[in-house]
Amino acid sequence: MVRCFLIHTVCPVSALSSGESRVLYSRVFGPDEGAWSDPDRGLSPEERRLLQKEKITVVARQVRSAVSLSREASGRLLVETVSGEEALALQEADGGVARLRAGDPFSEEMSALWLAVQSLGFTLVCEPHENLLLAEGTLRNLTRHCLETLHMLGPGSEVLLRSNRVDALLSRLLPHGQLLFLNHRFAQSLEKEVAAYLAK
Repeated sequence: MVRCFLIHTVCPVSALSSGESRVLYSRVFGPDEGAWSDPDRGLSPEERRLLQKEKITVVARQVRSAVSLSREASGRLLVETVSGEEALALQEADGGVARLRAGDPFSEEMSALWLAVQSLGFTLVCEPHENLLLAEGTLRNLTRHCLETLHMLGPGSEVLLRSNRVDALLSRLLPHGQLLFLNHRFAQSLEKEVAAYLAK
C-alpha cells in the first residue's frame, strides 16, 4: 500500500533556508498511524495532524537531499523548460528510491520513490513489500497528469489552488493508496475518465 503522496520543492526557494523543502501538496492514505501506536495514542487530533505534517516534512527533506546528491553525481546541468514542454521535462526528470528507516519518520520501514522535475519533487511513500516497478509507473503517470493539467512548470502554478484536481487524479489512479495493475485498455479508459473530469 502507498502510505502517502506529496508534491514539494527540491531546489532552493528564496523564502526558505538552504536545506529546507516546501510541501505544496500532500495526501496520506490508510489508517492514522498515531491512532494505533502506543507513544502517540494520547495525542489530540490537532497534535496528531501536526505530527503527521512533521513526518511529511521530514520525507520531503530527505528526498530533497537525495535529489541534490543525484544531480551532483550526474553532473548534468538543469535545463529550464516552460509550460507546454511537460513531456520533455518528465523525460529529463531525475528519479530514485530512498529507504526510510523505521522510526525516521514512520514507525515502520518505508520506501520513498521520487521524481524530480526541475524544481519540483513528486514522491510516493510505499510500504516495503510493494512492487516498486508498479509504483514507479504510477508515480510517472501521476506526475505527467499533474504537470499537464496544473501547468506546474509555468509561472503561477495552480497546485495550491487546485488541490481538488490532484485529489481527483489520486482517487482514480491510486484509489485508497492501492497500486493498480493496468492493462492497455483499462489504462485508456482511465485516461478518458481523468480527461473528462479535468475538462470540467
